[in-house]
Amino acid sequence: MKVSPLCLGAMMFGGWGNQDHDDSIKIIHKALDSGINFVDTADVYSQGESEEIVGKALKDRRDNVVLATKVHGGMGRDPNQQGNSRRWIIQECENSLRRLGTDWIDLYQIHRPEPDTDIDETLAALSDLVRSGKVRYLGSSTFPAADIVEAQWAAEKRGRERFVCEQPPYSLLVRGIETDVLPTIQRYGMGAITWSPLAGGWLSGNYRVGAELPTSRRAAMLPARYDMSIPGNQRKLEVAEELAKLAESSGMTLVNLAVSFVIAHQGVTAAIIGPRTMEQLDTQLGAGDITLSADVLDAIDEINPPGRNLSRGDAGYLPPSLTNASLRRR
Repeated sequence: MKVSPLCLGAMMFGGWGNQDHDDSIKIIHKALDSGINFVDTADVYSQGESEEIVGKALKDRRDNVVLATKVHGGMGRDPNQQGNSRRWIIQECENSLRRLGTDWIDLYQIHRPEPDTDIDETLAALSDLVRSGKVRYLGSSTFPAADIVEAQWAAEKRGRERFVCEQPPYSLLVRGIETDVLPTIQRYGMGAITWSPLAGGWLSGNYRVGAELPTSRRAAMLPARYDMSIPGNQRKLEVAEELAKLAESSGMTLVNLAVSFVIAHQGVTAAIIGPRTMEQLDTQLGAGDITLSADVLDAIDEINPPGRNLSRGDAGYLPPSLTNASLRRR
């Protein structure tokens, strides 16, 4: 299955971002008309509203689009309306198919790991969906390298369908996956569909030292990633400033530098761009045609070395061994 180097992420369509359905549909159509053939959403984005918008946009264009969505996040107060169990995956796949207005999902992804659920149970449920024709391929999202390996081993040992791709966070500010996740993905011949190449807006060009910091719905949703009293966030601002100057001296925008950097890695299949407005889409579309020189790539490494996340919270997922004190204190 072939996909464009840019993937249109739909997280900002609906209540979390652009609440105008018609405008969101126009953005999706503009992306498709510009050569993007890959759209990624998730059930949890605006509690299903994003999937509904994508479904309306693809009503007459479904056959030519690689459509991806995800399952895991909470979709209600019931504790069984979330997670990676067979019960929830089977039920929620049906819900996603209905919201998307389609008979099949090209890429169905597990949005986050769930240590409480055996990966074999998850893969067994997903394999049944593939064999029923409702899903074509399987993927994971924001899985640590060890979990990626375990899933591959479980699939081989138990005869399950395997994850063919991983969707990790990756940007000029969030390079942690270069240490082990990307090498592991390459070792298993998996695709890498990376999210947030603009680091949640930090690389949009709007975050500059000495300027008033922008406000956004995303910052309100994830305050820990934008609170300037946190040293890691202060460092992100300083590095974003250095990268902006590098982009200017190289004759490009910071947005284009950021997106083209992600695509430049040989292990990356596609970078997910997540515009909220048509203007934001237009600023990112050209990045797929830019090739960064070795000098620019070396300069980037000097500013933020390979394998380093500037802020711990930007990893997207922290295992219970780090977040649950009872697991390390007896």
